[in-house]
Amino acid sequence: MTAGRQRLGRSGEDRAAKWYEDHGYLVVERNWRCRQGEVDLIVRKGSTTVFCEVKTRSSLAYGHPAEAVTPSKQKRIRMLATKWLAEVNEGPRPQIIRFDVAAVLPSEVSVIEDAF
Repeated sequence: MTAGRQRLGRSGEDRAAKWYEDHGYLVVERNWRCRQGEVDLIVRKGSTTVFCEVKTRSSLAYGHPAEAVTPSKQKRIRMLATKWLAEVNEGPRPQIIRFDVAAVLPSEVSVIEDAF
């Protein structure tokens, strides 16, 4: 991955994290990794824990960012969430678990709650 793409991705994750914070969420993890993969953002609000996949694009030339979250990517994120909950999560167990997609474009951050 080029340095420019890494900067674009990091910027998108920063903007998505800010969106969540502005909406009352606590960012619990950023770029949580294990051998099987990575979760971009894990946030919490009350008894809800959200696992968010962030997709950032500089334009719509290759489609909307959310379209890049394929069924196989969704399956992987669910598996990673299970692993995080089993291994890392401290404190009370979440009562609600949600999977969001944050689609980041130059002029907007669009969070699709309960995307899958």
